[in-house]
Amino acid sequence: MSSFKIAVFLSGNGSNLQSLIDTKKINNDHSLNISVVFSNNKNALGIKRAKENNIPFFTLDPKKFNSREAFDEAIIDKLKNFDFDLLVLAGYMKILSEKFVKTYEDKIINLHPSLLPKYPGLNTHEKIIENKEIHHGATVHFVDSGLDTGQIIGYSKFEVNDYDLTSLEQKVHEIEHKLLPLICSLIKNDEIKFIDKILTINGLEYSNGKEYIF
Repeated sequence: MSSFKIAVFLSGNGSNLQSLIDTKKINNDHSLNISVVFSNNKNALGIKRAKENNIPFFTLDPKKFNSREAFDEAIIDKLKNFDFDLLVLAGYMKILSEKFVKTYEDKIINLHPSLLPKYPGLNTHEKIIENKEIHHGATVHFVDSGLDTGQIIGYSKFEVNDYDLTSLEQKVHEIEHKLLPLICSLIKNDEIKFIDKILTINGLEYSNGKEYIF
């Protein structure tokens, strides 16, 4: 099988990057490769993880650009030096410009810490606590020009028994570290297809994504 290459964008810890690295090692999967890591934060722990695993990386400071569009233009220019089949937003805290999304249309997926379409954006755990939600979880979706509005690919949930912020964060991270590598692997193996805005998984159409139970 030919190599399937992933670009990973992150802003902080990079634990989901690590989950991709670890899954590749555990499965001895030579067909899945992380070709580049990008961060808007040069001090992100995720960049250190990339260095330790000999993964090419680059960083850019958004404060040095006059607009979001100019920042994204610079990223696009840098990405021309790398080959990738899928761009994964794994804890990337910047909103992409419309041009960026159009440039890599249907090639960008995002990992979001809620059960979309509920609670797009930030502070999802706090909102779960505030509204005493029964379920919480994580979602992987294709990225469009809206805020966490793209086609949902897959999600996984758990029943909330403890409205403690640290506990919720930990449980969501545990789900994320399983869900993201699985979705990437299914896309790599052509089991997930998104053609003409129609999502199919193993030949079945899913309008609202598929639930995965771990």
